[in-house]
Amino acid sequence: MPKKLPSDIQNSIKALLENGVDPAVIGKRVGVHRNTVNRYANKWIHDRIRKRGGRPSIVAESTRRYIKRQVLTGCLKTAKDVQMKLEELGHPMSYQSAINVLHSVEIYAEIKKKKPLLTEKHKKARLAWAKKHQYWTPHYIDVTVKHGSGVLMLWGCITSEGPGYACQIYNGIMNSELYQEILGTSLKDTMENYGLNWETSVFQHDNDPKHRSKSTTQWMKDSGMIYIDDWPSQSPDLNPIEHIC
Repeated sequence: MPKKLPSDIQNSIKALLENGVDPAVIGKRVGVHRNTVNRYANKWIHDRIRKRGGRPSIVAESTRRYIKRQVLTGCLKTAKDVQMKLEELGHPMSYQSAINVLHSVEIYAEIKKKKPLLTEKHKKARLAWAKKHQYWTPHYIDVTVKHGSGVLMLWGCITSEGPGYACQIYNGIMNSELYQEILGTSLKDTMENYGLNWETSVFQHDNDPKHRSKSTTQWMKDSGMIYIDDWPSQSPDLNPIEHIC
């Protein structure tokens, strides 16, 4: 803990601070480090406003507001555009300085969000499904979704109790017959492992062709499965299994 200064020096520091003398100047006058002066200043003056360090900006506040409007209206789309516009306005600067100007008006770069390719048919189906189930309790869902590409394809599922068993598709192709076999083995093994009841649990998958084929639909009915059959294609909102890898 720093040693406490004598009362006379403290009084001198306080008087000089009240008169607006810079802490560095006060430190030289009373023979202490300016950090010590700042420590006492923070103790005595709670609403103290410190001087901002660094050199003053060459870009006026009005110019910053103009740049912000240009960005928000779409006239300037990238930091490079901002850099060129500032150069036109008589403020040549580096690319990083242009980014700093954007940050000063609370504009930050973001990576474009990825989204599935949606047709009008997809959008209408998603909206209709959302309206139909807007009051539906979501915590009774066992979701299984086909997902895979490249040299390795896996089928997997998740439940309210945790992730299920995965099944590798060795030839990279899954048809209705193979899908039904997986439901009867990997899915059932998963439910038995968690003690879930096959006849009361709700099963959910998307409208992939092999999921909604006549043979798969009939298999699920014959096996006594409760399932959601109108989940629209390209619906990532209720597709958490896509993100568990």
